[in-house]
Amino acid sequence: MTFISLVRHGQTDWNLAKRIQGSSDIPLNSTGRAQADATGRALAGGRFDAVFASPLSRALDTARIIAGHLGLGEPGRLPAVAERQYGEAEGLTGAEILERWPEGTPVPGRETREEVVERALPALLELGDAHPGRNLIVVSHGGVIGSLVRHVTDHALPGPGEVIPNGSVHRFRYDDGRLTLDRFNLGPEDRDLYTASVL
Repeated sequence: MTFISLVRHGQTDWNLAKRIQGSSDIPLNSTGRAQADATGRALAGGRFDAVFASPLSRALDTARIIAGHLGLGEPGRLPAVAERQYGEAEGLTGAEILERWPEGTPVPGRETREEVVERALPALLELGDAHPGRNLIVVSHGGVIGSLVRHVTDHALPGPGEVIPNGSVHRFRYDDGRLTLDRFNLGPEDRDLYTASVL
């Protein structure tokens, strides 16, 4: 069995302003770097074998900070877990998006959640196959993590109004070609759950 912990990157200025980032490469701000540091410290008591990340700088820099706490090298790039593409909605707030494209109106260029799962899930299954019995970290994005959680829990999670916070950890089990959710929405305060022996 392999454990794959998906971590959402730290905060950016666009997160703070509630602007949709999608494939736009927005860097971490000082709060985001502090969040990555807190997550890295929380994970540091556990045994992890490798760190991977979306190639977008906010995820890759979060992964580098975490890897530093774990004594691991440069994170591997995993392009398939880059953030959901939001097309013409990128850079806009939720209110601005609804004003331009009312509920139910397609946003030009926006990936569906199903399309996100179709590219991200095979990459994680491949990681599981390639690292049997290992404990891995993959730093990704809220749209990707939320889509995967919905898929593997048959939409039981996230619950109504529940978000994927910056720096949060979501642990999946990979076993026999299948990914299941083990822990959802862990924060730095859940250090004991991160560091408990899982293998």
